[in-house]
Amino acid sequence: MILPTSVTGSGVLLPHIARDTNASLAALQWVVHGYNLTFASFMLAGGALADLIGRRRMFAVGAALFAAASLASTLVGDIVVLDVLRGVAGMGAAALLTSGSSILAATFEGPARTRVFAAVGVVTGAGLALGAMAAGALADALGWRAFFGLHALLMLMVLLAVPFLSESRGGAARVDWAGTGILVGGLFLLMLGVVEGPQWGWGSARVLGLLAGSVVSMAVFVVVEQRTRHPMLDLRLLRNARFMALCLIPVVVTLSFVILLPLLPNYLLVSSGSSGRAAGITMLWMTLPILVTPLLAGRLVRWGLSARTVFGLSLVCLTTGVAWLAAVVQPGVGTATLAGPLILLGAGVGLNFGLVDGAVLTVVAPEATGTAAGFLNTIRLGSEAIAIAAAGAALVDVTGDRLDGGLGGFPAYRGSAGELANSVNAGDLTGPLSDLPPTIQPAFTDFVTHGLTDAWQTVLWASAALCAALSLAIHIMLAEPPGKRSSETEPPATANNEPITDRVAS
Repeated sequence: MILPTSVTGSGVLLPHIARDTNASLAALQWVVHGYNLTFASFMLAGGALADLIGRRRMFAVGAALFAAASLASTLVGDIVVLDVLRGVAGMGAAALLTSGSSILAATFEGPARTRVFAAVGVVTGAGLALGAMAAGALADALGWRAFFGLHALLMLMVLLAVPFLSESRGGAARVDWAGTGILVGGLFLLMLGVVEGPQWGWGSARVLGLLAGSVVSMAVFVVVEQRTRHPMLDLRLLRNARFMALCLIPVVVTLSFVILLPLLPNYLLVSSGSSGRAAGITMLWMTLPILVTPLLAGRLVRWGLSARTVFGLSLVCLTTGVAWLAAVVQPGVGTATLAGPLILLGAGVGLNFGLVDGAVLTVVAPEATGTAAGFLNTIRLGSEAIAIAAAGAALVDVTGDRLDGGLGGFPAYRGSAGELANSVNAGDLTGPLSDLPPTIQPAFTDFVTHGLTDAWQTVLWASAALCAALSLAIHIMLAEPPGKRSSETEPPATANNEPITDRVAS
């Protein structure tokens, strides 16, 4: 539960952190991006290291890193140090998730294992649901440091349970540190270029250099993985169309659902004047359905629907939900108006939540399931890190364009359109308003919220178009090859000849 609350809750904290540290939006965003970047980048390496040194030992290291970084985050006042600590917490999260899953898989078998991982899915959904609300409530009542302090306290409780875990190891011979370093570096260059694009200019030499460096790093990564004896990624998996289709489903989830988790609360703080707690409660509309719809997905499969059909329903819900949100978002929008699209988005996520991970086991050779699962999680978390950074940068860029032409009507405001765009996308309109006479504050608020809403509509419609295109491609790629059934496409059976897709769904 702790790890997903850190994903959904940290974005709500940004306005509070900004007021305490006077940090720029770019620096603030790394509170979210730093965690996501290291979480995604160290997944494959974390799994290999857990197999090599022991899963319980890796779990303990991950819990200690996460707890120490969270505790230190309650004490710092410098935004750069906080960003670094969030990156350390992401490394701990990667170690925890990979080793924890391996420990459960090694400890439980048969129906018990299925029940255990179903429970993990439900608790993960609860963490996503409660993260924004808990962060908003704690930040409003006790300050943003309380959220990280609670994480440290809860993780210390996890550490107390480590002695009761059994130790186990896998077959990893070594960790691909070269591949890990190149992957982390490439993702960092890409994210830094995307985050700083609105600030430095998309055509500036620095931004172009960062983006070019990320492309070169990824090309080098491919070469290294082809030549190393123990690669972190078996590139042959990329030739499996059905496997790649399953890996693209979390990308649609990211573009429609995940980008809203850290960004939408800040929009509500500015456009509707919501408190952090109220914004968190609004976010429950999109996260609570995740507690229910995975069970519905399992029933649909047992009632005879194919996994491909259930995935299709999920993708339709996600694409329609983000398009619906783009159509209704407006200054002062209320919870009742947002409830419909947010519920639909949550239902779309729940319909594939867990089902994707189980389906991956049916489309690759048995000896490749570990690598396939690691790659799926890397794509899932990596797309989240990059898409959140890209969406945040696009919102700043478009908001600045919308505000630039009208700021001349408010000569009392001394800042630039870019500074104003940074502030409101961090959830702070109070700071810019404090420099204006009270008589013009209502007009200025109306001007800013309409510009911010135009930017949100632009980004949401673009997201809906991308989701529609990816959904169509996924549906085509998941189709059975005509007249062909192979070991990579036919679902393997359990001991009682029950297809593994039915077992996972149940």
